[in-house]
Amino acid sequence: MVMVCIFCQTKLDVINSRPNKRSNQIWRRRQCPNCHAVFTSSEIIDLSKSIRYETAEKRLEPFWRPILLISIYEACKHRKAPQNDANALTDTIIARLLRKKSAVITRNELCKVTTEVLSRFDKAAAVQYKAFHPIKSEAKL
Repeated sequence: MVMVCIFCQTKLDVINSRPNKRSNQIWRRRQCPNCHAVFTSSEIIDLSKSIRYETAEKRLEPFWRPILLISIYEACKHRKAPQNDANALTDTIIARLLRKKSAVITRNELCKVTTEVLSRFDKAAAVQYKAFHPIKSEAKL
């Protein structure tokens, strides 16, 4: 996909680019060679196209970041800035899941990683999350 200037529709040149390891984003500074306007973009990987989530019923579904974000937000509602906290925690959880280098994330794996991250951040949020997303024991699987 080619990005074009919003003012003159000329193809933009990338003049600076930096990866953000924590949130799997790439920050880019772009400049129009025609009118010299400068733009900043942030590119995010569409995880729903590359990672699958295995439900408790063993069905494979696309991984949706917003669903994870909402569950974390619900667990962090008691905090002063729950939306900011939930966004940062979601990025951390996704980064940890991606380190496993697997195209399929199981429900148990997601719940374990989320609970671990929340426990380090806020014990009350971890308890709240775990109440609605219990980790199934290996014997029951």
